Amino acid sequence: MLDVLAIGDAVVDVIAATDDAFIAEAGLVKGSMRLIDQGEARSLYALMGQAQETSGGSAANTVAGIAALGGRAGFIGQVADDQLGDIFSHDIRALGVEFRTPAIKADVPTGRCLILVTPDAQRTMNTFPGASHQLKVAALDREQIRSAAILYLEGYLLGPERPRAAMREAIAVARGAGRKVAFTLSDIACIARQKDAFLELLDSGAVDMLFANEQEILAISGCRELAGALAVMERKVPLLVVTCGERGAVAVEAGTRFDAPAAHVPDVVDTTGAGDLFAAGFLTGRARGRSLPDCLRMGAVAAGEVISHFGARPLANLKELVNP
Repeated sequence: MLDVLAIGDAVVDVIAATDDAFIAEAGLVKGSMRLIDQGEARSLYALMGQAQETSGGSAANTVAGIAALGGRAGFIGQVADDQLGDIFSHDIRALGVEFRTPAIKADVPTGRCLILVTPDAQRTMNTFPGASHQLKVAALDREQIRSAAILYLEGYLLGPERPRAAMREAIAVARGAGRKVAFTLSDIACIARQKDAFLELLDSGAVDMLFANEQEILAISGCRELAGALAVMERKVPLLVVTCGERGAVAVEAGTRFDAPAAHVPDVVDTTGAGDLFAAGFLTGRARGRSLPDCLRMGAVAAGEVISHFGARPLANLKELVNP
């Protein structure tokens, strides 16, 4: 049995350091995430400085973290039969993540996310989803879904028709097998585009755990302060988990609130993947029967490690960090 099986964008992250002047000249909003087309992806890449390439995607980063923590993780995501698709497939399997989704032969290439990191560690993300938005119901491995204690779904894929249908089918299979379903809101831009679809999913009772950051939970709840947002959203899901940056994180389950501090990080280098790795630590603890406070602590430690260096994948030994 897998601890966690995730469904999400299968993209390759291209990360480069830059400055505020470049962000302004390129007409970008610092700290934002936006979708771009293939032509813009080519143009922006040509302007970027020396870059680091690694397989990425929000949910893929999470399962990479779970594997680094010693958990049993799997991933479902669509790549094309091309060079970046080979990179993604090799990288995620090399980390010990079970990846069975076959590559497709299509005119749409494997997706990529161009990430610009400014000196204040803020990341501006420009994503060309590519083949990841071609994920179909037929690509699902139902036995793999039934084998996982937790099915973890990425909000980025709830918009496009094909992956949305695949995710809904996966939820039905997981719940039919008595498994838990977790969902992440992914990004405030997703909420702006898909708020009604997100609320419909949450109101249906299909989600057991909801992950969000503070800005996302305020946006989807329509509230101006965290306490009100928690009160609104805890009625929709059995377990609500919200990260609040340097103020730590909070979880609410069965009317009880648990707060946890953020991990101390002397030098924050790149916040890319902080929420993804927090989810990795939390989900690993949850799948292994840890208490909620301990799950929050594991999430904070994993997030703290990934923001101490470039890239959205852990470099230190997470098992040793969470179990000193």
